[in-house]
Amino acid sequence: MLITKIGKAVRSFPLPMEAKFNNGAVSLINDLVEKAASLEASDIHIEPTGSNLRVRYRIDGLLQPGINIHKSMQPQIISRIKIIGGLDISEQRLPQDGRTFFKAGIREFDLRISVIPTFHGEKSVIRLLDRKKAALPLEELGMPEEDLGHYRAIIERPQGLILVCGPTGCGKTTTLYSSLEKINKDHLNIVTIEDPVEYNLLKINQIQVNNKTGLTFAKGLRGVLRQDPDVIMVGEIRDGETAAIAIQSAMTGHLVFSTLHTNDAASSVVRLIDMGIEPYLISSTLKCVISQRLVRRSCDACKGAGCKACGQSGYRGRIGVFEFLKVDNAIRGLINLKSSSHELAGAAGFKTIEHNAGILIKNGITTREEVLRSVYME
Repeated sequence: MLITKIGKAVRSFPLPMEAKFNNGAVSLINDLVEKAASLEASDIHIEPTGSNLRVRYRIDGLLQPGINIHKSMQPQIISRIKIIGGLDISEQRLPQDGRTFFKAGIREFDLRISVIPTFHGEKSVIRLLDRKKAALPLEELGMPEEDLGHYRAIIERPQGLILVCGPTGCGKTTTLYSSLEKINKDHLNIVTIEDPVEYNLLKINQIQVNNKTGLTFAKGLRGVLRQDPDVIMVGEIRDGETAAIAIQSAMTGHLVFSTLHTNDAASSVVRLIDMGIEPYLISSTLKCVISQRLVRRSCDACKGAGCKACGQSGYRGRIGVFEFLKVDNAIRGLINLKSSSHELAGAAGFKTIEHNAGILIKNGITTREEVLRSVYME
């Protein structure tokens, strides 16, 4: 056996065990990725310590213990990871990023690889991107039915700005990809500018930001506007320049999707104003803002008590928790007055992310403890 079994059950996570190997780093890395795929993990962490290499898997948003690998394997393992990611084997002082492809049974994964130097040696993280899960149907994301109906109508419009906000890892990219797939038709020219391009989408033109060559979001967006686009997705609005071009694009007949790193939907409006965008431009172009988080689902097999199927955690899989700010006449008026995020959130009919999380708890889809852990609450 190349690696010590984590457990017979697919999602069983006992404490790490020391492992020694005879078949080399090639087979080891393959086995670790196959194990991660079977566990439905999003990431593999391979971390050097003073005495070994610790392997952990991120499952449903939380890191779970895997195995310990003998310290003698460290150079071979790191070299193998660099080779498959197309990285420089000789470089050990700087962070490096790469990509590769992996097939486990009938499932296909894009692997995003990151290596960084640490005190005990180089640490690597392998992110697994399941190609079949690149864009879930909008109906499966967890958005409340009423909000989903409004959102589907908005993304079918020919122009306007749509924002998705929330912290890193909250599922913004999945929501954007699902939205693009929903409207992806042969008569539309859809172009994205991303950092990084996480999944390859059929019939959609995707551009990778490259700061080393000067291809920023702003510069890429200017180039896209000369390509006769109908729909544009900007991976993130990070500065006033990108915000201004996105707003101008939405004003001149394009449907623009993008993200902001704000804690709630209403704060996104304030953030755009802070970037130097005039309120009247925001109110005339912004169609809606979605804020979201991901929470773990209560296990269907045990209803949260803990069982073999969920590795005794009580949870299996995740679902989105959303708040949806539709920019209607009332909201436009508040934007033009430079109202605070609290005033925008107090608008009639607006349901906060905490309100919608409470409904999930009431329906037994998740738990109060999970919402307190995952959802930003003031």
